[in-house]
Amino acid sequence: MSNILVERCGVYNLLKICDIILLKEGMNEMKIAVCYLSSLFLILLLPLSVTAEVKEVKAMVKDIHWLGHDTFKVVGEKVVYTDPFKIKKKDTADIILITHEHYDHCSPEDVKKIQGPNTVIIATSDCAKKLSGKIKIVKPGDKINVEGIEIEAVPSYNTDKPFHPKANGWVGYIFTAKGQRIYIAGDTDYIPEMKNFKVDIALLPVSGTYVMTADEAVKAALDIRPKLAIPMHYGSIVGSEKDAKRFAEGLKGKIEVVILQEE
Repeated sequence: MSNILVERCGVYNLLKICDIILLKEGMNEMKIAVCYLSSLFLILLLPLSVTAEVKEVKAMVKDIHWLGHDTFKVVGEKVVYTDPFKIKKKDTADIILITHEHYDHCSPEDVKKIQGPNTVIIATSDCAKKLSGKIKIVKPGDKINVEGIEIEAVPSYNTDKPFHPKANGWVGYIFTAKGQRIYIAGDTDYIPEMKNFKVDIALLPVSGTYVMTADEAVKAALDIRPKLAIPMHYGSIVGSEKDAKRFAEGLKGKIEVVILQEE
């Protein structure tokens, strides 16, 4: 068991408290037994709790459908689509999340294929100008609730290339489905804000060129520390499955990675 995991769950701190008690109040056998047996109980119980959480996250994967590039259909309490692009089949989304106004993310013709009369579109202001219907405009840092679904807009930008300037105010999203916090990164590099994201599942770009490379995405995942990571942004405009596999290899033994088949 990693020290990080133990420390996060408070067991490491409990052991330190036991040491302080023993040093301060003397080597009472009963206190020794109570402190260390309590700690041992938590240590033994911890893997069971972690395993249960991981199982819940893995169960969610069957409801995450990768439709290519940055397009996902996530089926939870509501049907959520992200950055619809090259949609093959008509459908009706409850919520559409659009990260920025580039044509392969904000595609009005693809939005229409999954837009119903009650569909709510969440988008940045420059993208919203291209669309019609029920639209909510967001910027980084905004938090909104749409039909009971908590959605947070987070920063998404390039640090060493000009394609997605921070000044544009483009976003990624963290939203909840079946109790799992899902992060769709958008077109971003590895950025410092990622250390503050608390998510269960991370959908991360891995192709390089316009976004972070697979190696940089590994660093991002290690900062975010989701229970599960899914690579995206490859196989359509830039990048290939090799990038997804490189990402998975870089996180082997550290974070679970699932490479979804395009539907």
